[in-house]
Amino acid sequence: MDISIDKARFNMVQQQIRPWNVMDDEVLSVMAELPREQFVPAAYRNLAYADLEVPIGEGQSMLAPKVVAHMLQALAIRPQDKILQIGTGTGYVTACLCRLGGHLVGMEIHAELAERTRTGLQGLKPRRLEVRVGDGLAGPVEEQPFDVIAVTGSLPDAAALGILEDQLAPGGRLFAVVGEEPVMEALLVTRATERDFHRRSLLETCVPALEKAPRPERFVF
Repeated sequence: MDISIDKARFNMVQQQIRPWNVMDDEVLSVMAELPREQFVPAAYRNLAYADLEVPIGEGQSMLAPKVVAHMLQALAIRPQDKILQIGTGTGYVTACLCRLGGHLVGMEIHAELAERTRTGLQGLKPRRLEVRVGDGLAGPVEEQPFDVIAVTGSLPDAAALGILEDQLAPGGRLFAVVGEEPVMEALLVTRATERDFHRRSLLETCVPALEKAPRPERFVF
């Protein structure tokens, strides 16, 4: 057992996540147990529990732990929930979602990262999991509707939420960060009825955009 790693994981929960008003016991337990260092490239392993976005290759990075924690808490995931994840990266958020929910479909645009997700989760023996190479914003995913949709990169144009909202089951929840630097907004979208959606602002943060996320139109004078 690596005592220093265990201490770093403990400190992540106590010093980063709890002070950011994440109090859900299940979320705290999952993040206190999962070996985040297994999903970090070797060159950055010493930063696995730091309060920052860790580069993972392909121009991508892992979300900071406190953003992951807020996402998980807001989504209020239940064991029977069917989940869609847009952007699996190396699989850390995927592992968290699998621990909390049921069947998960992960969409990852980079084949190498998708394979790293599959490899990284093998030892954790997740419940039903499918990781596919593809653009999660390109169109509806076959298994829709979903109870939970988690988007791990930002959407510069809020209009992109539409294709995801339409894939929510009644009562389904969607987490996405919307906007452009310097200010972005983390939103929780809940499908109340077939046509009604409730959007709630959770916090301000900055997250790199999904690679093929549409950009808002610019007016030229």
